[in-house]
Amino acid sequence: MSGSNFFGEVRRFARTSGAVGGIAARVAGERVFGIKTDRAAHAEDLKTILGGLKGPLMKVAQFLSTVPDALPAEYAAELAQLQANAPPMGWNFVRRRMASELGANWQSRFASFSQEASAAASLGQVHRARLPDGTDVACKLQYPDMPSTVEADLRQLKLAMAVYHRMDNAIQQDEIYKELRERLREELEYLREAAQMRLYGLMLKDQPGVHVPVPIAAFSTNRLLTMTWLDGRPLMQRLAEDPSQDERNRIAEALFRAWYVPFYRYGVIHGDPHLGNYQVRPDGSVNLLDFGAIRVFDSRFVSGVIELFEAVRDNDDDRAYQAYAAWGFTDLTREKMEVLNMWARFLYEPLTQDRVRRIQEDDDVTFGREVAERVHAGLKRTGGVMPPREFVLMDRSAIGLGGVFLRLKAELNWGKLFQELIADFNEAALAQRQAAALAEAGVPSAR
Repeated sequence: MSGSNFFGEVRRFARTSGAVGGIAARVAGERVFGIKTDRAAHAEDLKTILGGLKGPLMKVAQFLSTVPDALPAEYAAELAQLQANAPPMGWNFVRRRMASELGANWQSRFASFSQEASAAASLGQVHRARLPDGTDVACKLQYPDMPSTVEADLRQLKLAMAVYHRMDNAIQQDEIYKELRERLREELEYLREAAQMRLYGLMLKDQPGVHVPVPIAAFSTNRLLTMTWLDGRPLMQRLAEDPSQDERNRIAEALFRAWYVPFYRYGVIHGDPHLGNYQVRPDGSVNLLDFGAIRVFDSRFVSGVIELFEAVRDNDDDRAYQAYAAWGFTDLTREKMEVLNMWARFLYEPLTQDRVRRIQEDDDVTFGREVAERVHAGLKRTGGVMPPREFVLMDRSAIGLGGVFLRLKAELNWGKLFQELIADFNEAALAQRQAAALAEAGVPSAR
């Protein structure tokens, strides 16, 4: 590690450690010594602190907010609202960064390049530009010193998770941390993301309701990703105009296929389904964006997901036990499995019915949290569980998309959509399709 990176990590650690340490002290004071604290107010403070940082801690918070009780409820509720938007780099800074990626004459390679960022997120910001041939493109430029930023945040995350685990061991977080660490490090590699974007273009080429940008290799580096510009509007803007039920349903079906066609046919999941990662087009189709957090699964794991669905549907405990083993859960007692089944039933219930319905048929927005709290209490009672690494992005995708479907008030036959995806499922065929698609897209092997 270079000296500048080392000191960058030190500065980053110092900026975040106070916030996390404050949480630890307050939660410990309440749980160990009975001291009452205003955790909701402190969670708001934490959100404000993290929202001003350009690092991935807010992305981590979004991940953890979907894992049942990986964080106290007050913190999860606040952190789940984070939309990784950081103050953008100024134009002089952008010019220097672009010169470091494409050379001193970089501006002459573009017909135009907007000085104002069109979007700013946790790891970089996006500028609209035009190539000499007239192609409109989006240039995602990584903020400087992000490798040191990520490493400092990962150390801080490990400390925070360890502190919380000492207070509450219902969820053993070792594998969760390993998964987040590897995915966050991969997100720094924009050439990897370009390959994963090509992969999604291949996997979704037969889905007319989903659009994927195309990376431009000659204008991309490992810290600059240039891709075709897709016109679309943020989902919340469109919902504010109260679109028809038919349009709501088209958007929801497009998102369902965008996430689950790749998973059930290729064993690949887009692990970051927050509102900033898709746009709506006038015809109700969607643009899928941001391909940094992608997970490739073994075909046996995909088979286990289907088997768990069938076990929950049929109330078959023996099959459920086999399915959890395929997921990677170990040392499961029947009592722990019954607790996990509460969560599985919550996730799979809309898929078990062959009828048009909303994803959740009542308007109780706290229902998912209540289920999570019952699961948490059950795991504490039975000695805790260590979720496998594969659980993290699968759970995040299911919960994140479910939240979007709730906002859309979509009414679809979710069971029929699901059955169409798995009707011809075959482990060996999936493995073959996966290998061919990864090779064609040039996706590097996972660490």
